[in-house]
Amino acid sequence: MIINLKNPELYNNRELSWLQFNTRVLKQAQDESLPLLERLKFLAIYGTNLDEFYMIRVAGLKKLFTAGIIVSGADRLTPLQQLREIRKYLHQEQQVVEHCMIGILKKLELNNVFIRTYSEVNQHEKNILNKYFQENIYPVIIPIAIDATHPFPHLNNLSFGLIVKLSDNDNQDIERFGLIRIPRVLERFIELENGIYVTIETLVAQHVEDLFPGYSLLKYSSFRVTRNADLEIEEEEADDFMEILEEGLKLRKKGAMVRLEVGSKSDEEIISFFNNHTNVFKDDIYRFHTFLNLASLWQIVGSKKHAHLLSEPFKPKLLPPFDCSENIFSTLEKQDVLLYHPYESFEPVVQLIQSASKDPDVVSIKMTLYRSGTNSPIVQALMNASESGIQVTVMVELKARFDEENNLIWAKALEKAGAHVIYGIKGFKVHAKAALITRRKNGKLKQYAHLGTGNYNPATAKIYTDMSYMTAKDEITNDLTRFFHFLSGFSNKGKLNELYMAPAQIKPKILSLIQNEMRKGKDGHIIAKINSLVDEDVIRGLYKASQAGTKIDLIVRGVCCLKPGIEGVSENITVTSILGKYLEHPRVFYFKNDAVQVYISSADWMPRNLVRRVELLTGIKDDSSREKIIQILQLQRSDNSLAHELQSDGTYLKVKKEGVKSINNHKFLEDYVNRISKAKKKKSASEIQQIAARLFMES
Repeated sequence: MIINLKNPELYNNRELSWLQFNTRVLKQAQDESLPLLERLKFLAIYGTNLDEFYMIRVAGLKKLFTAGIIVSGADRLTPLQQLREIRKYLHQEQQVVEHCMIGILKKLELNNVFIRTYSEVNQHEKNILNKYFQENIYPVIIPIAIDATHPFPHLNNLSFGLIVKLSDNDNQDIERFGLIRIPRVLERFIELENGIYVTIETLVAQHVEDLFPGYSLLKYSSFRVTRNADLEIEEEEADDFMEILEEGLKLRKKGAMVRLEVGSKSDEEIISFFNNHTNVFKDDIYRFHTFLNLASLWQIVGSKKHAHLLSEPFKPKLLPPFDCSENIFSTLEKQDVLLYHPYESFEPVVQLIQSASKDPDVVSIKMTLYRSGTNSPIVQALMNASESGIQVTVMVELKARFDEENNLIWAKALEKAGAHVIYGIKGFKVHAKAALITRRKNGKLKQYAHLGTGNYNPATAKIYTDMSYMTAKDEITNDLTRFFHFLSGFSNKGKLNELYMAPAQIKPKILSLIQNEMRKGKDGHIIAKINSLVDEDVIRGLYKASQAGTKIDLIVRGVCCLKPGIEGVSENITVTSILGKYLEHPRVFYFKNDAVQVYISSADWMPRNLVRRVELLTGIKDDSSREKIIQILQLQRSDNSLAHELQSDGTYLKVKKEGVKSINNHKFLEDYVNRISKAKKKKSASEIQQIAARLFMES
């Protein structure tokens, strides 16, 4: 029987799959085996994720619905159906979130960390808070009267404050509504002595009558608004891309309102008053009985006073061959190196650029920058290199969502230093992670390359798992030269020889590799580690390979539209998601075929990565690097501590570990790297490599 692989029932909805991902984040917060602030951190991550989901995904669905779009994915759910399912899911999950929050807060109190309202502290503490209000809040708070002469104000995205109902002291029959905006420059929690944190809105509520003299407070509610934050940049409208971006950032603050969160003191009158002016759909209004803005919990999580309530920090290690004083270029001429961050330090990547910026033999440095972070040592090295006369070319992606403003600052600084800055490719985001250094050696030019799965950001390299591949192989560096020529020239249709570049090459290559495994039938084996799997052509290719008997193991952190375990379609496919101490970020692919092929990439298996972005796929031919990747993939497949397995109905179940050794791949690799680091003080490089191989085999 021929099965229609376009049947909508064979696909998970993208948005609902994302919600399942965020639920797995929430489960980390519910995990009582974790330290308390580690659990609170996952609540903060859950809230941050949900903010972005509403700003981007829900806002996008609302626009599709308004535009009359009926179908928007392989599952064939309409935008309206998706919006209904999202709202139903989130309103149900909100109860779980609040129960989790209350449980964590109670246990934090046993560890002398207290989150309180103004009314819950003693008089001495109230006196301190009142003084704090007068000195630190009153000068910057924004009381807003709303009446015939004071129109309802524009509220920026993620605005937070109070809705108040007031009565006139001279005539109590006169009642008015107002708003109090609490600027983001003010801390969400006011820290007192003895580990007490007081929510700022409850302190402000005590001083409403100071802000509106002559009026008495009748009732109030905290509020927080979410707007559409997706930038719509019509690149045809102007030649100056920077000018468009700057205008787009202004527009972000004025996007349509897509969600309203209100506190427990809200009632129908307060909500009706607010919503008469903002017109938020009733099912996009969420009432919280704890407090608003889970993302603000980072303030408490990040306090050094409570570090003992977090997981023990891990310091990334410098391992051979980068643990010696040898010139980094000499090292790469001898061997390729694959680093697995954050277990192995990101410092060699920074050192590569810094060494190049100071080397008189270096002729040029070329890089892509997507999210470089603030105070970037890499960007500073590029500016120093340019100022010293080295030819520096940098592709700064100004459309990196939520990093546009930061990237704009870096782009201008690089230009000022004399670098040649490319501001984007028309119609595409440049998401590839690549650096190429050219230097003179013995009268000839020699090149050195870095290709990665993650951003050139030393800060996130400590909390994201990613891979860095460093090489001086001519076939790789020659291709990267062509790649950077494509970026700085007019062509977006060029093809590379050893590397593969989206939008033209990566998707056909992936489909070809899947087909090759399919031809091997039961002897075929695919392992793919990615963040998201959405592309319909790739999913259908995997379904066909499964039907041919090919074994397919997918490690998908987030969205997965493929349904495993369906008889006659995907019974040979497993999908697991790993969530833990580190954010799993690499894109890594293994194909058994006749000769094992291993690839790393900047691209997920999503249409936006494969069709609408400039990405790179790199085949790893170095034996040592390839074997290291295979061992990492095998270790992750063995994880039974952090892994959840996707079921055919779209839900996830925690992988069972009854009667078997517990394997937490994050903990295993921390221990593994620590043991290698200690061994290197006593043993040779070859002995260390033998120890490393044994440790991986133990898993």
